[in-house]
Amino acid sequence: MASQLTHAEVMRIAELARLEIAPDEADTFARQLTAILGYAASVQSVTTEGIAGSGVNDLVALPALRDDRVQPGVDRAKAVAAAAESSADTALFRVPKVL
Repeated sequence: MASQLTHAEVMRIAELARLEIAPDEADTFARQLTAILGYAASVQSVTTEGIAGSGVNDLVALPALRDDRVQPGVDRAKAVAAAAESSADTALFRVPKVL
């Protein structure tokens, strides 16, 4: 089983995930996350070798995959015209910052 997550580890995980949790909730989340990690570890320890349908390739119907082919994309002028912050001169538009 996974070792118990600490209060500090839970707060760091919340920070990385950009979640706001109250400090008094961290102990509850520590127990819950530790249980989830323990369950994941037990699932990973199960041997599935030789069992039909246990691999990713068994889940994908390989004949259903299509060949890649070039197709026309969105017209640049229309995309720039539809964007909130755009410049027809440079044919560029601004997108929100992710991080």
